[in-house]
Amino acid sequence: MILEKGLPQVQMYSDGACSGNPGPGGYGTILRFTDAAGKVHEKELSGGEPHTTNNRMEMMGVISGLEALKSPCAVTVTTDSRYVVDSITKGWVYGWKKKGWVKADKKPALNVDLWERMLPLLEKHSVTFVWVKGHAGHPENERCDQLAVAERMRF
Repeated sequence: MILEKGLPQVQMYSDGACSGNPGPGGYGTILRFTDAAGKVHEKELSGGEPHTTNNRMEMMGVISGLEALKSPCAVTVTTDSRYVVDSITKGWVYGWKKKGWVKADKKPALNVDLWERMLPLLEKHSVTFVWVKGHAGHPENERCDQLAVAERMRF
């Protein structure tokens, strides 16, 4: 999506981690906003589950960040999750939903509960997704990974 003018601009960075797949997992998210006075505000979010998958944690990172925003924003989400980025930007998730959460291969779509949680957030906000290679030195992606792994280690 094209970022809408007039909306607050937010940078979001997100990552998920899982030990085993399924297994204990966590996610980490950074929200960054610059106010009208030029002051940068940053918030870190994290969470996890004792039995989950990597894709679910990748999704939860994005969901938690979008849910934390109090009003509609223009959000650039930077993540290393091809699953999240491709499902949305290539329109797969919208096709799955239209077909009753069935994929093109006639198999059921996974993580429907989280997609149903994320899609209304994508309607509320103007969201652009950017994919980055994981574990490649991107500072915010590395920090999100640290947050995600710390949450995973709690279980």
